[in-house]
Amino acid sequence: MDLTENTILITGGGSGIGRGLAEAFHKLGNKVIIAGRRADVLAEVVAANPGIDSVVLDIEDAASLPGFAETVTRAHPSLNVLINNAGIMRAENVLAEPYDLTDAEATVAINFLGPIRLTAALLPHLKAQPKTAVLNVSSGLAFVPLAMTPTYSATKAALHSWSQSLRHQLRATSIEVIEIAPPAVATDLMPRSRSNPMAQQLDDYIAEVMDLLAKGTPEILVERVKRLREAESSGHYEGVFAALNPAG
Repeated sequence: MDLTENTILITGGGSGIGRGLAEAFHKLGNKVIIAGRRADVLAEVVAANPGIDSVVLDIEDAASLPGFAETVTRAHPSLNVLINNAGIMRAENVLAEPYDLTDAEATVAINFLGPIRLTAALLPHLKAQPKTAVLNVSSGLAFVPLAMTPTYSATKAALHSWSQSLRHQLRATSIEVIEIAPPAVATDLMPRSRSNPMAQQLDDYIAEVMDLLAKGTPEILVERVKRLREAESSGHYEGVFAALNPAG
């Protein structure tokens, strides 16, 4: 995709990878709109980056998405890039009695149904643009799951698969479909994620992603995530799974 002269909507743009991408694209002169549930967090990003716009969006609220799409495209008729980044990651104990499905169901609604619903709502507008892209932020855990976050890992695997099908179905349109699959990154996605010594620093991750985006590859795979992405094809899946999920 072209890294300049875009109007970009980023869900979950108030923090973490979403904010990092928003600021990186903003520095390149793009018009950036960040969306998220927490108005105060969005306001902090806007204050730190004059020119970025924000809009409150609850990606879990399916009924609101068609109206949101209409409102955002009316306010920003040049919108041509959607980055589906909003997501939650929560530990689940399937042995608990009862096994509370609240977190699992919210994870599916936000991480998987959210991108599908928002993309569907915006597709008529995006198809009318001469050059456009949909970027879906999945995870290295799409390829080797973290067992303590089973639904998160499953939604990212589903988003990977859906992105492939979306790319194929849109191949004759102006819409480029790109998947960004992060490794562990030092953000606040989960408690202690920021201090995880194995996590890649956010600034380093964003810089590597932007460099790969400039090269035009459909899957954005930084070096640190390739161990997960290639685990099965390299014949090392069982070892990588065991390292990620110690038995003891």
